[in-house]
Amino acid sequence: MDISGENQLADFKARRQKVMEMGGAEAVIRQKERNKLTARERIDSLLDKGTFYEIGTFATSRNKSYKEVPGDGVITGYGDIDGRKIYIYSQDFTSMGGTLSEIQARKITAVMDQALKAGCPLICINDSGGARIQDGVKGLVGYGSMFHRHVYASGVIPQICIIAGPCAGGAVYSPALMDFVFMVDGISYAFITGPRVIKAVMGEEIGVETLGGAAPAQQKAGFACRSEGDEKTCFNGVRELLSYLPSSNKEKPARVNRGDSPERALSSLFEIVPADPKKPYDMHKVIEEVFDRRNDGGKSYFELFPQFATNIITCFSRLNGWAVGIIANQPMSKAGCLDIDACDKSSRFIRFCDAFKIPIINLVDVPGYLPGVDQEWGGIIRHGAKTIYAYVEATVPKITLILRKSYGGAYIGMCGKELGADSVFCWPNAELAVMGPEGAAEIIFARELKKAEDPQGLLAHKIEEYRQQFANPYNAAFDFDIDEVIDPAETRRRLIAALEATINKTEILPEKKHGVMPA
Repeated sequence: MDISGENQLADFKARRQKVMEMGGAEAVIRQKERNKLTARERIDSLLDKGTFYEIGTFATSRNKSYKEVPGDGVITGYGDIDGRKIYIYSQDFTSMGGTLSEIQARKITAVMDQALKAGCPLICINDSGGARIQDGVKGLVGYGSMFHRHVYASGVIPQICIIAGPCAGGAVYSPALMDFVFMVDGISYAFITGPRVIKAVMGEEIGVETLGGAAPAQQKAGFACRSEGDEKTCFNGVRELLSYLPSSNKEKPARVNRGDSPERALSSLFEIVPADPKKPYDMHKVIEEVFDRRNDGGKSYFELFPQFATNIITCFSRLNGWAVGIIANQPMSKAGCLDIDACDKSSRFIRFCDAFKIPIINLVDVPGYLPGVDQEWGGIIRHGAKTIYAYVEATVPKITLILRKSYGGAYIGMCGKELGADSVFCWPNAELAVMGPEGAAEIIFARELKKAEDPQGLLAHKIEEYRQQFANPYNAAFDFDIDEVIDPAETRRRLIAALEATINKTEILPEKKHGVMPA
């Protein structure tokens, strides 16, 4: 190599070293003092070791009114997670607060374009002060170009966001347009208008963490699908989530053998689920028992929004190796009733599963829709309609199991045969009716009860009479409104058989540009 070549290589190494230092030693120290990893450390922690290849390493802002910003505040590129290719960008808060400028937006959108073309998942790690003020409207233009691509990629490739720092104003719509949002307790926050604006306009005082921290973003806003205690746990959660998903809508999720026998009997279900339809139990225990157990002893499912709308459970698991989405009523919360938040939570999950060829298993134990003025005025009619719409629209295998009860409109809202369920099973003790036996008996036998010498005794008799004559699953089975009444011990085997019988089914919907989902 000649002298000029050596100089050029030395110059290259010096330039790259400067970029690797990001915002400089002091800025990195400040990042660490906030208990936050740097943008590069996050990528290294999330991806398989040694698989990351950077794109746009030397890009920087064209605005010369301030000093050069390494990488223009974002690290972009691609790498592997469990051997699967993903595209990623990670905003660098040590470099001018990770603020979005024209060039940063161009780097991000380039990665988004490549992910879509390659059919690979997209992961973004947000840690930014928002649009770079000095760049004027260019930052806003950048956000708009990102939003456009998020919408185009929706339903084509999985899009996962990790908010690992501030995310405010218009910036929050990027993660909101993605499929899943993870946040980290103590370092993440997301909101449209911050505490200062709220105080100035509304006169209300509230802290950053209380307003838009990881916990309220999930529990109250239903924005974050998971809030984790630290970044490492968050990254592990993202990796686990990806294990259930295909790389794009052109593929099916990978089948993974956990070594659990499809013939395993479930005698313990009798201990988990009380015979009395009014007694609560934890539906998570049913999921653990029915679906494939993990070799490492961990949870057999990965739950989304575990702290939001807790009366409905949405999670991924496996059934004889097949990835499935589970929607289940949770009797431990609001008796498993459907309400506004539960309908929003489940309808979006249904549509995601359908977009990415993930079969849906419904575990039903529902007393109805949650009554009340707040629910009615809040729009339970239109929110509930979203779930019905999503079920009918979905063409993936849909299997419904009614464990204990399914009353009123919620019987329909949890995917009966009328909404396109391929198989509907009931346990022998399941009650299917317009309403619960107690309410039905009071209405049907109102005159007799008024005249009775012992109205309470007569009511108890009529409730049991109604339960035996009308609320059992056999009436529905006689009319083929359900497919089969099954022994609870055979639940796992029957669900697997039904899934594998429909795993390759095809359905053709009416030709149209798109439907109009309820508001």
